[in-house]
Amino acid sequence: MGVVIPLEESKNKLASIKPLVDLTRADMERVNQLILSKAGSDVQMIPEVANHLISSGGKRLRPMLTLAAASLFDYRGENHVKLATSVEFMHTATLLHDDVVDESDLRRGKSTARMIWGNQASVLVGDFLLGQAFRMMVDVGSLDALDVLSSAACIIAEGEVLQLSVAKNMETTEDDYLSVIRAKTAALFAAAAEVGPIVAEAGKSGRNALKSYGMNLGLAFQLVDDALDYGGKAADLGKNVGDDFREGKITLPVILAYRRGTEDERAFWRDAIEAGNSTDANLEKALGLITKYGTLSDTIGRAVHYGTIARDALAPLPDTVWKSSLMEVIDFCIERVN
Repeated sequence: MGVVIPLEESKNKLASIKPLVDLTRADMERVNQLILSKAGSDVQMIPEVANHLISSGGKRLRPMLTLAAASLFDYRGENHVKLATSVEFMHTATLLHDDVVDESDLRRGKSTARMIWGNQASVLVGDFLLGQAFRMMVDVGSLDALDVLSSAACIIAEGEVLQLSVAKNMETTEDDYLSVIRAKTAALFAAAAEVGPIVAEAGKSGRNALKSYGMNLGLAFQLVDDALDYGGKAADLGKNVGDDFREGKITLPVILAYRRGTEDERAFWRDAIEAGNSTDANLEKALGLITKYGTLSDTIGRAVHYGTIARDALAPLPDTVWKSSLMEVIDFCIERVN
C-alpha cells in the first residue's frame, strides 16, 4: 500500500542533484579511485564486503557535499578528495553496522552484507573502513578537520545507542526522535559540509554556514526517509515499505499517529510495535491510522522547515554555481516524496 503525500510547499518540481553531480564529477572520479584503493586488503573478505556495499548504487551525496563545500570557497588543493573519501567510508561503515543492529535483509534493493557474509564480517569490515577513514584524515594534516570528523563518529555511535534505548517504546517523544536522527544522520551531513571550508581555510563564518546547512539538510533528508517508509514504493526505497514498522522503529509518522489517536488506537500501536505484532494486516491498519491523522504530510512539513533553515544558512554566501547546486539539493531531498 502506498500513500500519496501532498507537497504544496514545493517550489521547484524538477529539483535534481544533477548540477551537483556534474560540478563534482571530476573530483568524484578521484574519490572513487581512492575508495577502491583504500578498500583493498590482502584479507580477501574485506574488499569483497566493502565493494558489495560501495558498488550498490548509492548517490554518494555526503562526499559530494564535502567537494562542493570546499569548491564553494575556491579550494584548489588535493585534500578535499581525501576528506570526501573519509566521509564516504564513515557512511559505509555506519551502514554495515546499522544493518547488523537492525537485522536488515535488504539495502538499495540488494541483500545486505550481513545476509551474505554474516554479522561478524559486516561489523569487522565496517571497523576496517573507519580505520582507513581516520588514516586519510591524518594524511590531510588538519587538526580541525580531524576534530570535526572524529567528533561526528562519536556522535553517530551515541545516536545508535540512543535509538536502541527508545526502540519499541511508544512513549518516545518527538524531541527524543529528533535527538536520534540529529546524531545518526544529520551529524555526518554537518561534518561532511563543514570540513570543506576548513580545508579551504574559509574562516569561522564559512564553517558555521556549511555546518548549519549540512545539519539541517540531514534532518530534512531523514524525515523524508522516514515518511517514505510508510508512503513510498519498495523500488524507490531500496527496501520494503513498512520495514521500519516491522523492525519496531519509532519514527515521526508513528509518534504523531500514536499521540493523536484514541486509547484503542494507542493500544494497537503498543501491540504492534512494543509487542512485535507487526503482521501485514497490522501494517495495513498502521497505514490507515497514519493517513487518518495526516502524519506523513506533517512529517514532510517538518522536513520543509529544516530545509528552509539550510537554505538560510547559505543565503549570505556569494551567488555561484556551487551555491546554487547546494540549494537545489535541499529541494531534491524533500521532493523525493513525489
